[in-house]
Amino acid sequence: MNAPASAQARILVVDDDPGIRDVLTDYLVRQGFQAEGAADAREMDRLLARRHTDVVVLDLMMPGEDGLSVCRRLAETGPPVIMLSAMGEDTDRIVGLELGAADYLPKPCNPRELLARIRAVLRRGGDRPRSNGQAVWLGAFRLDVVRRELTDQAGTVTALSSGEFRLLQAFVERPGRILTRDQLLDLSHGPTVESFDRAIDVQISRLRKKLDDGTGRDVIETVRGEGYRLAVSVRPV
Repeated sequence: MNAPASAQARILVVDDDPGIRDVLTDYLVRQGFQAEGAADAREMDRLLARRHTDVVVLDLMMPGEDGLSVCRRLAETGPPVIMLSAMGEDTDRIVGLELGAADYLPKPCNPRELLARIRAVLRRGGDRPRSNGQAVWLGAFRLDVVRRELTDQAGTVTALSSGEFRLLQAFVERPGRILTRDQLLDLSHGPTVESFDRAIDVQISRLRKKLDDGTGRDVIETVRGEGYRLAVSVRPV
């Protein structure tokens, strides 16, 4: 008989409160997961570098690097994140989800609810295309994440600028989601950059030209009054 999915999944609980950290990791171990804890972002990085992790349960308020900053980093190349916050404010939840968190729970959380959320994230595959970590198919194009290049079906390679790559990456990591200009500016340039809607429009226009597959259809579509959305599938290579 095959082992249950939970037995194959490794969960990392990142929380500076040892009581909460121990309660959650112990509970997850009893449920069949491989679970361990980290007290801060630095310890989390060491553990992530040593072994594969399927889901990170991340506290928002921590000494040193805070949870939002960590979430932003992990949204690019790390495992999916479930954020925890004692603050419980809607704005914190929204910001966390916009930065790429797969889910969000207020603290103190019921371990059984956390378990259900973890299982849901695992079923969804973390809301991200599973790939070799270096490339994904973006419709008819192959996106090389390391080289920041697009390759079409004819083998023609198109380089992306840093800004174009970060913008496209924001769409790739959130397939099917409508992203506003402010969200795209934040995700591709950071929250400290002065808002300039026209800059996003210009970059979208450039990306559309580079993603022209000859069908006349925009790979990045405009959702009137709301923002932009990736209109093609994202598949692992």
